[in-house]
Amino acid sequence: MALGFATTSTYGSRQILPDKGMTRQTQPRVLLAQFGDGYEQRIANGINSLQESYSVTFNNRTKEEIDDITGYLGSLQGVTALSFTIPDSNNSGETTIKVVCDSFSQSYSYDDFYSASATFRRVYEA
Repeated sequence: MALGFATTSTYGSRQILPDKGMTRQTQPRVLLAQFGDGYEQRIANGINSLQESYSVTFNNRTKEEIDDITGYLGSLQGVTALSFTIPDSNNSGETTIKVVCDSFSQSYSYDDFYSASATFRRVYEA
């Protein structure tokens, strides 16, 4: 499996690879109780308490490829999860996780070359 995700659309099945330089942001979810004397207690909120999001870009691609990417992400409507393969030095070099696409944008670079960017949020589901 290569990094990225697979899509099937009107342009056919293909493996979509993001540009190099993907960003992963991690934020722990914590339940916090603060008391008047400055004392506080913290505990992880849930089993999967690390929230992860990934910023990916697809720069200077053909119009057809960007239309395929944004059309596929739009068809998911921010609800349906997709399998996303990311680098993982602890697991044979890569691992596949479930993500939803919270937002994406498309820009028109020049001629028939476009770019797109997206934010994927990791989800935990069966």
